[in-house]
Amino acid sequence: MLTIRLARIGKKKKAFYRVVVIERTRSRDGRTVDAVGTYDPLKKPAEIKLNAERIKYWLEHGAQPSDTVRSFLRLQKIA
Repeated sequence: MLTIRLARIGKKKKAFYRVVVIERTRSRDGRTVDAVGTYDPLKKPAEIKLNAERIKYWLEHGAQPSDTVRSFLRLQKIA
C-alpha cells in the first residue's frame, strides 16, 4: 500500500519537508517511490508547492494521502 506523506529533510530547528509517495511500512525518511512536492513551514505564510499532475496520477493508482497532505490538497484544490 502506497501513501503520500511528508519526509523531513531540514536541519535541526530548520524544518523543511518533501511531499513523497512511499510504501506505508517504510520509515519517515526511508526510500521513496516519487517526490511530488515540498512544504516549508518556516516561511510566513507557509509555502506549499505540489505537482498536481503527479499527485493525481498516484491517487488514481491507489495511494492514500496522510491527514496533513490531505489538508494541503484541499488548500490547493487538487483533490
